[in-house]
Amino acid sequence: MVGFKPPDAPPTTTVKFFGAGTAACFADILTFPLDTAKVRLQIQGEPGAGQPVRYRGVLGTILTMARTEGPGSLYGGLVAGLQRQMSFASVRIGLYDSVKQLYTPAGSEQSSIAVRLLAGCTTGAMAVTCAQPTDVVKVRFQACVQLEPGSRKYSGTVDAYRTIAREEGVRGLWKGRVRFQLHLLLFGVQALGGDDFPCHFVSAFGAGFCATVVASPVDVVKTRYMNSAPGQYPGVFGCMKAVAGEGPAAFYKGFTPSFLRLGSWNVVMFVTYEQLKRALMEVRVSWESPF
Repeated sequence: MVGFKPPDAPPTTTVKFFGAGTAACFADILTFPLDTAKVRLQIQGEPGAGQPVRYRGVLGTILTMARTEGPGSLYGGLVAGLQRQMSFASVRIGLYDSVKQLYTPAGSEQSSIAVRLLAGCTTGAMAVTCAQPTDVVKVRFQACVQLEPGSRKYSGTVDAYRTIAREEGVRGLWKGRVRFQLHLLLFGVQALGGDDFPCHFVSAFGAGFCATVVASPVDVVKTRYMNSAPGQYPGVFGCMKAVAGEGPAAFYKGFTPSFLRLGSWNVVMFVTYEQLKRALMEVRVSWESPF
């Protein structure tokens, strides 16, 4: 590391891995209410759901939840959400550069668009395989309406993992994994621009809007299928058929909070990620430097 100034030292794979997970957790904490509002809107109107509360719009959903269930309801499933980010973002974002280098032909100075897409798809598939159980538990908590104390099905995050595995089998924790890898591929390749804040802001919200338009139908089906009781749907396509029965607009339920959450999450995450990488490398260099 001799000859490098701390801010210019290239981050190691370990620094990227833990930096990405930590930055993603910070972004998740700030944007989690939007994610919860998205889930509530996506399952609204589901046949047999029996929702006692009607939500209208992003702000209306957040205010209704805070009024009827308490402000803490906006963060239901946060523990599973943070577990998801540590197991998902660490792999998808933290290992992206390493996988991209693996796919880049020897002697090439820059990676082609095809190589970047392939690297994004690879790390996305790896990430969803690792993080799927945490996503299932997160959605279950977010979708649960708690109008009375103690009315939740699960007493805690660990209990949720145990209960799902016991009642639905271990495969229940990976519900829809293969089908919903498409969802991750649609969302997964983004924010490949520069490091300055304006670039992050514009690219995050621009790419976030396009990704939400394309992936929202898959996301709605994913949420409903993950939250469904055993036997409620004959399969993913059965769930898709049920959503289609509510009309084409049903595939875009929760569009606004999904877009706002995705754009703001990316801005916070990548700005924090860049700063964390520099800070962690400064610490690493200072430990290795004798002076």
